Amino acid sequence: MGSPAELNQFLASVEKRAYAMALVAVKNSDDALDIVQDVMLALAKKYAHKPVHEWPPLFYRILGNRITDHHRSSSLRNRLFGWFDNASENPNTLIEQTRGPRSHNPDRGHMLATVSAQLQQALSGLPHRQQQAFMLRAWEGLDVKATAKAMGCSTGSVKTHYSRAVHALRDMLDDHYDD
Repeated sequence: MGSPAELNQFLASVEKRAYAMALVAVKNSDDALDIVQDVMLALAKKYAHKPVHEWPPLFYRILGNRITDHHRSSSLRNRLFGWFDNASENPNTLIEQTRGPRSHNPDRGHMLATVSAQLQQALSGLPHRQQQAFMLRAWEGLDVKATAKAMGCSTGSVKTHYSRAVHALRDMLDDHYDD
């Protein structure tokens, strides 16, 4: 069982990346923030008593479920109130918001901003399960088993979704790999 300090440390360590994941999935910064806050509260209320090593898969499973719930409720809302179509926010760059201290090299900073904007756009074009698999494996560093637990699927499904995501991203971002 983790202590309250360990829980706070864990939540602080995943907050920005969870927000980035939610933002890619829902494409609205307010909704993404609400989702992440809801996930953090749910983990703290329901799973704080679990061992620390179980928190990451639980956290990302809750996050995935909340994102799915958001898509379902948005779909229903759009069917009922489609005529109130509000333009969604389009944040400048996703990676910029989640990155650590910025480089002092202006050329490198510009290049990173450009690549991060293109990566965000490419990630947004992936199906939700591929987004999840890619972000949990590549961004969060979860292994296949923990990713499967977080996504609520088999390890084979994780491998398939991740592989398809990587291939799709390579195809979409091919310009950056050609020299």
